[in-house]
Amino acid sequence: MNNLDLKITACKIRKHALDAVHAAKSGHPGGSMSIADILALLYFEKMKVDASNPNWELRDRLVLSKGHCAPALYGALAEAGFIPKEDIKGFRNIRSYLQGHPDMKKVPGVDMSTGSLGQGVCAAAGMAIAAKLDRKNYRVYAILGDGELEEGQVWENAMFAAHHNLDNLTVIVDNNGLQIDGNIADVMSPLPIDKKYEAFNWNVVVADAHDFDSLRAALENAENCKGKPTAIIAKSVKGKDISFMENEAGWHGNAPNDEQYAIAAEELDKKLAELEARKNG
Repeated sequence: MNNLDLKITACKIRKHALDAVHAAKSGHPGGSMSIADILALLYFEKMKVDASNPNWELRDRLVLSKGHCAPALYGALAEAGFIPKEDIKGFRNIRSYLQGHPDMKKVPGVDMSTGSLGQGVCAAAGMAIAAKLDRKNYRVYAILGDGELEEGQVWENAMFAAHHNLDNLTVIVDNNGLQIDGNIADVMSPLPIDKKYEAFNWNVVVADAHDFDSLRAALENAENCKGKPTAIIAKSVKGKDISFMENEAGWHGNAPNDEQYAIAAEELDKKLAELEARKNG
């Protein structure tokens, strides 16, 4: 995909995430919007995956360590053909397989069940060292929230991954600056994130989470780095592309009501129409 195609795909992922949390009347829209571009680039350009064979042994792995942002992951999986798009609105319904957090036993394309913050990235390091031991060349990606960095095991994992030279592991920190209780700097500051990972002997790249050229360069840097795991600090906007959600901590874990949904859906539909007109023009 070119950048325009990726923007269109990311917009569709955001719309799926919005539909999911509105239908469930619960969920986490803010962080789902901030990772949509990252997911679009990973699933539609970078990662070796096959929707017709979700358990392909040599596939690249993605662990959504910030598992509460499952609506965005389900949107990406739907656009990539792993799950039917019409199932998205069953999110968090007791009769649906699309739980509030990813379930690897029920959702095709989910590589790790996550939800308890900090555990997903540790599982990702386990996958990466397994690839080394098995002499397989797949890569492992983990997406963390910046509030998640408050978990101690995140830093145990940082020490572990560097010690074992896991250069097939790329951690992407969704650095939108906000968590459920407010600004990360006020709650329990993990700043400066880049210097902390550097201190653990990681290769560190700072990128714009909403600029595909910036993200692409960061991922290529990770692929070319030998002997060290890579942390990409992806500067993002919580609630990206929904005007009243952007940079508002209150939208971390609240679902829009019918009126708010109509406004958000109109904004995303308008953006999608503009992007598709550019593509067709």
